[in-house]
Amino acid sequence: MIDIKKLREGIDRVDGEIIALLKKRADLAKQVGAYKIAHSLPFHVVAREREIIDRILEQDTAPFPKEALRHIYREILSACLSLEEPVSISYLGPPATYTHQAAIKHFGNSLRFLPAPTIREVFRFVESKDALYGVVPIENSTEGMVNYTLDTLVETDLKVVGEIVLPIHHCLLTKSSSLSNIKTVFAHPQSQAQCRSFLSTHLPNIPLVETSSNTRAVELCLEDESGAAIAGEMASDIYNIPILRRHIEDYPDNQTRFLVIGTIEPGKTRKDQTSIMISIIDRVGALSSILDMIAKQGINVTRLESRPSRKKAWDYIFFIDIEGHQEDQSIRELLKKLQNLCPYVKILGSYPVPDRKNTVGASHT
Repeated sequence: MIDIKKLREGIDRVDGEIIALLKKRADLAKQVGAYKIAHSLPFHVVAREREIIDRILEQDTAPFPKEALRHIYREILSACLSLEEPVSISYLGPPATYTHQAAIKHFGNSLRFLPAPTIREVFRFVESKDALYGVVPIENSTEGMVNYTLDTLVETDLKVVGEIVLPIHHCLLTKSSSLSNIKTVFAHPQSQAQCRSFLSTHLPNIPLVETSSNTRAVELCLEDESGAAIAGEMASDIYNIPILRRHIEDYPDNQTRFLVIGTIEPGKTRKDQTSIMISIIDRVGALSSILDMIAKQGINVTRLESRPSRKKAWDYIFFIDIEGHQEDQSIRELLKKLQNLCPYVKILGSYPVPDRKNTVGASHT
């Protein structure tokens, strides 16, 4: 017969062994940090981080679920990095926004997070070295590109060093006990747009008040007993406000893509993506010929966007994401050809492609 007491004692022993190993890992991380200081090496090496995660997930961990292990190691690596050096991550704030959630998803909870009021301020924090990295939104699967981020990438010398893909699940937060008691809905315009069907079906004729962020919507809701806010689950935890309805977004596969910006370029990993900006000569078929040239190099284009250059009317800059790393022979050859053909070429960066199911972030190396 199974003795539950002995089984629990066995679990307690294993927990003790896990703690002892975590302490040993933390001590090694501190030694790595000391070595990096002595040899003027960067504290965070993305390629090494990706190598650790890939190696762990390749192992047979059954019956322990691999996705859970991914989350656990995100926090272990984040905690170990924090022992090497206090690391600050800037993000488009205020706290509890989806950008904040994406930053935590990528970097774990152990680092210092620095909210910024605008996308440009996120860039400024990184440029001034007040933050090692910045996290900014770049694209939503239903609402399209965040043009201000694209425009700021043109102006900065910072590199794109990572990408985060975050599923967006909106919640209706309120102190009211039922939908019938709600008299006002506070929400950011984009969140409103992503929840049109729910609002028209369940809260018709209820006034919608636009806010500067989802967090601001929650703050206003806290002051109004009959108000409701559209925000993420994280806002409910931080501001201690109940969730009346979950997953009120119109499209269940709604996702937002975020970029991680910084000055430390990642090394090459098993699966990378390179982002570039180009301008082209204003003639018929110019863009088509560029895309044909990329295809002939055997390189896959995963994204193509255009923005006015702001230098003269009808002059455009194209943002292109391609599979592979700029150190790959095929991409080196491509970049050389582009520099000969295009008036302007800028390499935004090469960085690991995230797992579309679940991105994992910062670590110690």
